[in-house]
Amino acid sequence: MAATFEDFKFNRQILNAIADAGYTEPTPVQIKAIPPITSGQDVMGIAQTGTGKTAAYVLPIVMRLKYAQGEHARALILAPTRELAMQIEENVKIYAKYTDLRIVSVYGGLGPKTQIESIKKGVDIIVATPGRFMDIYLAGHIITKPLQVLVLDEADKMMDMGFMPQINRILEVVPVKRQNLLFSATMSDKVHELSANFLEFPTVIEVTPQATPAQTVEQKVYHVPNMKTKINLLRELLKDEGDITKLIVFCKTRTAAEDVYKFLTRKFGEEAVRVLHANKGQNTRINSMNAFKNDEVKILVATDVASRGIDVSDVSHVINFDVPVVIEDYVHRIGRTGRALQAGVAITFCNPAEEYYLNKIQKLIRQTIPVFNIPDGVFVEETAFEERQDLAREIDLQKRKENPDFKGAFHEKKTATQRKKFDAEKAKRVGHVGQPKGRARGAKKRR
Repeated sequence: MAATFEDFKFNRQILNAIADAGYTEPTPVQIKAIPPITSGQDVMGIAQTGTGKTAAYVLPIVMRLKYAQGEHARALILAPTRELAMQIEENVKIYAKYTDLRIVSVYGGLGPKTQIESIKKGVDIIVATPGRFMDIYLAGHIITKPLQVLVLDEADKMMDMGFMPQINRILEVVPVKRQNLLFSATMSDKVHELSANFLEFPTVIEVTPQATPAQTVEQKVYHVPNMKTKINLLRELLKDEGDITKLIVFCKTRTAAEDVYKFLTRKFGEEAVRVLHANKGQNTRINSMNAFKNDEVKILVATDVASRGIDVSDVSHVINFDVPVVIEDYVHRIGRTGRALQAGVAITFCNPAEEYYLNKIQKLIRQTIPVFNIPDGVFVEETAFEERQDLAREIDLQKRKENPDFKGAFHEKKTATQRKKFDAEKAKRVGHVGQPKGRARGAKKRR
């Protein structure tokens, strides 16, 4: 087992880049993954974000390619979101710092012109989202014949986002003889199916049990009755600012993210907070990420579109303002803190309609998240009628999912008027069916 990076037999350029990046010893995923990847094996890694998996596959790729060669890419790394693609590109540049390898990232949200120009100048490693890669390939600007290594990172998220058709098309256009690496935080049925198509007798590496949050993250949950009380609780937790040095607040929807952002800007001023969601333009998203990374802002409000690809090593707290509906996203959200063996805190606000998802999350991570009482200083608001109705409807839907025979709290209220309508319709139909055969329905009597 390698105890230091020297044990991996990396060349001096890579070891110098690792030292510059401040890494002193390899993480468990690096210890397990680097030797089989270096020896050319197909590898399937079950490793959550924040465990050092990017370096685990990038370092052997840099070692294998060594220097710039030819015009066309020899390694392709696919990622589900532009944020993650940008993050991987940044990491590859750090590890390839003392080589002349050419790295280009391609993703949507920007026009492809600049990306195509970069590829035409010559490229060794392409980092791409599947859709944009196929667009540029089909336009004739990417030659895949020289590809030696194909990496799928965050494969579970790619499956959730519906990228299977694009990935299957990419597999049709890349050389059959190549090394394949697949990394995923969870091992869903879809990822299993993909790995069967994609990997040849892979070495399987599982660093932590599937979908287990980093051990360094302290998890808490507060049961909160409604949106207004969630805001009050957020205000109370932010009073004790000494502990919170860098915070990401995750919301389920863009609307919720905007509401929380407006509240926080009123409290801390616009210079202290940024918001990140799919409605924001690409440049705004890049600027927000950079401001957060460079400590220009202390708080980032984000939807799950941003939960992958935020690689900021010193996030002290994550607050789940809403419980994620895609339960695997919980692992990714809280994986933004407690990175690189540092301690972190993940706090979840859970309303009555979210308990269903919280229970599923606890099954997935095989842990019971400790419940904390709402602090005395928090004013617990009455739930407004409309929100109460929405919560009840959501709970009904959940119960129906679990039990198709469940009639629901709203069922009885509807029946009085609906039953009358239904009976009237039925009587009409029975009347029509019971007519003598000789006369078509609605036909006039013969005189």
